[in-house]
Amino acid sequence: MSLGQRLRSFAAVAKANFVPFERPDRIPRALLAAAQWGLGTCALLAAAAARYPTADAVIDDEGSITFEELWNRGRALALALRARGAVEGAAVGVMCRNHRGFVVACAAIAASGADLVLLNTGFAAPQLADVVADEHVAIVIHDDEFSDLVARCGAAHTFDEATTAAMSCGPDYAGRPTREGRVIILTSGTTGRPRGAARRADAGAAEAAGALLARIPLRARDTQVVSAPLFHAWGFAHLMFGLGRSATTVVSRRFDPSATLTDIERLRARVLVVVPVMLQRILGLAPTELARRDTSSLEIIALSGSALGGRMATEAINRFGPVIYNTYGSTEVAVASIATPDDLRRHPTTVGRPAPGVVVRILGNDGNDVATGANGRIFVGNGGRFDGYTSGVAKETQHDLLASGDVGHFDHEGLLFVDGREDDMVISGGENLFPGEVEELLLHHQRIADAAVIGVPDDEFGQVLAAFVVVAPGHTLTADDVRDYVRTRLARYKVPKTVAFLDELPRTTTGKVLRNQLPNP
Repeated sequence: MSLGQRLRSFAAVAKANFVPFERPDRIPRALLAAAQWGLGTCALLAAAAARYPTADAVIDDEGSITFEELWNRGRALALALRARGAVEGAAVGVMCRNHRGFVVACAAIAASGADLVLLNTGFAAPQLADVVADEHVAIVIHDDEFSDLVARCGAAHTFDEATTAAMSCGPDYAGRPTREGRVIILTSGTTGRPRGAARRADAGAAEAAGALLARIPLRARDTQVVSAPLFHAWGFAHLMFGLGRSATTVVSRRFDPSATLTDIERLRARVLVVVPVMLQRILGLAPTELARRDTSSLEIIALSGSALGGRMATEAINRFGPVIYNTYGSTEVAVASIATPDDLRRHPTTVGRPAPGVVVRILGNDGNDVATGANGRIFVGNGGRFDGYTSGVAKETQHDLLASGDVGHFDHEGLLFVDGREDDMVISGGENLFPGEVEELLLHHQRIADAAVIGVPDDEFGQVLAAFVVVAPGHTLTADDVRDYVRTRLARYKVPKTVAFLDELPRTTTGKVLRNQLPNP
């Protein structure tokens, strides 16, 4: 990143933190408090506590907690964790749903100097045990509902909600560690074993924040409803962005589309942070309920984590107005591109333009840039990319850019489109195709609520497409109906050979389809 880009990035962060007519002592106090804690979670929370000590930091199912209370609890818990082995360089896991305890635990781990490992609340026992072993997790802080699961994971110490709450009420607080711990976010594991992607708190984190803030108009003291799981990169990023902007973050342990609208309406929230499947569930509410809800305070619905889909983008804009911002990226590459409401209104399937300070190139098999409109492998470069997998395995790079794992193309306006995952490409009778195009088409069918398409082996063509369809409530559909719908709109070789009907698609907690769990067609 050039000096000019870095300055623009920091300017975006400064703009997002500007509050007109603010008491003049607040900013200096916040900067002084942050300077004592480096650049990570502790610095953000210390600054917010110094700037707005009595303001609500988190509103959850139990009520609200202020920035000062949150900061004090985090440092008290850090002292207790240090006494139990959370030394600098150790790994501490957090397996919590969205509530204040998650935030306190993250602050405490940062203040102890240990590495924070964000554990997926959807893990089964074998996955959890594998991750605990692979990441050398010594301590797990967890919700009570996961007690039986965590007891068998192999960690040396485990702390439930009551124990963690008691340890966070001490009168003594931890000081700054000599080492700033890493944040380890696990990949989704949709095609294999989850891998730990590590990040350190450094200038790159500010650059990544600036890239997003330059395109999405998040502001200081926002009220933001964060429904995306906090253990996921998207939810965790907005939790951190919220602390950095002294925003009030509204969370619930379990996502409920109707309750989410209630929170937006009751608290006059300006920002909603979701993954696409959550937006789909909100839009799936009864039209009468959607019509009676006052969501006029919403100026931003920020999405990431999986494909948005053109139909959903258009439907969301029609319902909520020009407030949809769709971010494309990954745990490894961070933010790659952002589609604004204007981009999505004109081109509903785009993932937008590269974020400020981010380089996105489409490379062919020869490593050179492909022509505009031609598809190729997507490579991304920015200051916020991850430090590497904790296993030591490297992610492919070309021209100092990281492979995203996706195939896509730029159009003549410079908008980026993702055509599909590299490993999803199907070669059928010598023709290369991506199932995502067929999925997108099926999702425009009025009688289809959800759909997934994959390639399966075939004796005659090598591979053919298989479609898995969830029929919309109150409708009926046959396999021939589905095939005829595709046949009249796409090339013959893109017509699914088999069509299976399911009650629902298997998905991760962040909404990605678990293709390896789809039944044999």
